[in-house]
Amino acid sequence: MAQGGAHTAAKFVAVALMWGSSFLFIRVAVEGISPAQLALGRLAVGAAVLAAIMAVTRRRWPRERRVLGHLTVLALVLCVVPFLLFAWAGQHIPSGLSSIYNATTPVMTLLISLVALPQERLTAVRAAALALAAAGVVVIAAPWTLVAAPSGEQFLLGQLAALGATTFYGAGFVYMRRFLTGSRYDAVTVSATQIGIAAMIMVLLAPFVATDPMRLDGGILASVVALGALSTGVAYIWNFDVVRAWGATLASTVTYLTPVVGVVLGVVVLGETFTLNQPLGALLVIVGIVVGQGHLRLPRRGRPVDAAGRDRAPAPGPGAARPGVERPRAARLEES
Repeated sequence: MAQGGAHTAAKFVAVALMWGSSFLFIRVAVEGISPAQLALGRLAVGAAVLAAIMAVTRRRWPRERRVLGHLTVLALVLCVVPFLLFAWAGQHIPSGLSSIYNATTPVMTLLISLVALPQERLTAVRAAALALAAAGVVVIAAPWTLVAAPSGEQFLLGQLAALGATTFYGAGFVYMRRFLTGSRYDAVTVSATQIGIAAMIMVLLAPFVATDPMRLDGGILASVVALGALSTGVAYIWNFDVVRAWGATLASTVTYLTPVVGVVLGVVVLGETFTLNQPLGALLVIVGIVVGQGHLRLPRRGRPVDAAGRDRAPAPGPGAARPGVERPRAARLEES
């Protein structure tokens, strides 16, 4: 593998580790601080790291009111609200379970895009993807076991909070696609501005929502710093580098690794237990993501297949995409 390819692969693995471990850090941090205090801390640290990167790379901050308005919406939808929800969920459900629910983000994005974007259509493939993912969520939640769950109603509410967080993530990504596609600002600038605004929002809210007593120790402080500097800071930049090197489709497969990292760390570090329904449900969700993103294609009815089951489609017409020939960007955006 070329040196550049090895560096990209290392960043891909690092992003999976940072995002997968974030639920471990959340679980540790909420043992001593409230969800609002955790959201404030991680956003403040993340904003400081990204501001430093902006300064070192001499990027310019956005000044247009329209762009800043859209980024304020994204700061709320992609940062403030989901960070609060995941932190609250971390008080009531295992960190590994939170990481599994986080993997539903691409499915939520697909579902919301079908409602919010006029050009999106509910095809048979997308319907199958949503059905698989929905079945996976039901299997993960295992409502038939809630009576015997360790914290009863709070265990259910924690799962709903985690699912609510991924719903906000999905809405944020759809909003970004609709209103910031074609923006002249790169992902580093967008992320730094968005997280900086989110940090300011939490500072304004802190006197009302972050006044609970705190118990700080080395582990809690390290968790907040790791969440801010790595999961909310460096990971955004490295993920952007991976997207630029490998393309969005391949880079998005990090979604398949983060729940594995989260579950393993929860078991090894925190001694969490998980039941068989959780990995089975996660597998259904991931299959739904694979189908929904077009990584798994089934032969169309009435079209021949070869002995290996591959679709033997007719030769493409003059305007069709051919293997090795990239379609125009506009066409790719319509299908994404």
